[in-house]
Amino acid sequence: MIFDYCIIGGGIVGLATAMRLLEGRPGCSLILIEKEDALGKHQTGHNSGVIHAGIYYPPGSLKAELCRKGAEATKAFCAENDIRFETCGKLLVATSDLEMQRMDALYERSKQNTIEVYRVSEEELKEREPNIRGRGALFVPSTGIASYAEVCQAMGRRIAKLGGDIRLSTRVTGIRETIDAVDVASEGESWRARKLVACAGLQSDRLAALAGLPIEHRIVPFRGEYFRLPPDKNDIVRHLIYPIPDPALPFLGVHLTRMIDGSVTVGPNAVIGFAREGYPRLSVNLADIADYALYPGFWKTVVANRKSAVTELRNSLWKPGYLAECRKYCPSLTLADLLPYEAGIRAQAVRKDGTLVHDFLFAETDRMLHVCNAPSPAATSAIPIAEMIVERLEKGL
Repeated sequence: MIFDYCIIGGGIVGLATAMRLLEGRPGCSLILIEKEDALGKHQTGHNSGVIHAGIYYPPGSLKAELCRKGAEATKAFCAENDIRFETCGKLLVATSDLEMQRMDALYERSKQNTIEVYRVSEEELKEREPNIRGRGALFVPSTGIASYAEVCQAMGRRIAKLGGDIRLSTRVTGIRETIDAVDVASEGESWRARKLVACAGLQSDRLAALAGLPIEHRIVPFRGEYFRLPPDKNDIVRHLIYPIPDPALPFLGVHLTRMIDGSVTVGPNAVIGFAREGYPRLSVNLADIADYALYPGFWKTVVANRKSAVTELRNSLWKPGYLAECRKYCPSLTLADLLPYEAGIRAQAVRKDGTLVHDFLFAETDRMLHVCNAPSPAATSAIPIAEMIVERLEKGL
């Protein structure tokens, strides 16, 4: 049998793509291959669960458009599939004169992005969040929370209902494109498909190389370390609490996140990971380290971001430093409040010149499309990202 489509990767982007193909082409044959024993076990299953509004992104950019559409689509999907979500809103808190200036710029950007945002004074901030301190804030009411693991499970059920074949615990070992198909091999089994889409996240560069594509970037794993607050602190905030981001830094900084199960997490920081898929603290994979240590672009990135890299590493190794980041806007927190919580790992594409890829990156042939970089917030934007992928596929038909 030859399938119409083969999707590699059971994270939210791969699942949304499979779902969109089956919905748009009723009766087509599709197989989705995932190496883990469950769907959404890596980036999707280790993120913050936030449904982002898109306030950070340049006006008119693809990321801004996809995030805005994705937030609406994610909430609609949750409602249709009885998945609990909450539109709790987000406060971006400024704690200094410099952050107040950055907050003003962010407010202007939000207006250009047509996102509903309100300025909050210091007094109103105290009323809204008695445990939070700041000079002022921006309130984004449309930001929400959900469980993306549950979203993945619902997408998997939808794919199966539409006739898709999902293969778990199946690691792809070979990809070969011919004139009329793509051959995909695993240990002891193989398939043929007319079109292949690889949404492999942390392994995306390796899958593209396995398929013989001439890629020039590498995936560098950035480890985001979180803490969970004790249950008696679950009511410490009513909204999500974020810092005003530094535009010179690639990540948003430590924030307080209400989770859909009622708990509250603190984080993440951003340090280089020693294993692409090693979530416990002391995880090491020598092959993963060699991949980026032998890549010139990695060292150029380290040099360009050395100041923030040293700060992040210090806070990773020294818990009081991490706590100090939290106490800038939540001064009541103590070391005893920072309880263990599983880390997340972000697949960051890095170019040879050391620049971090913040936009979408695809590698394409006549019959293959490899999603080499799906920038944050890919979970929020997954449904419209899938529509974009399908449009690219159809252009090649």
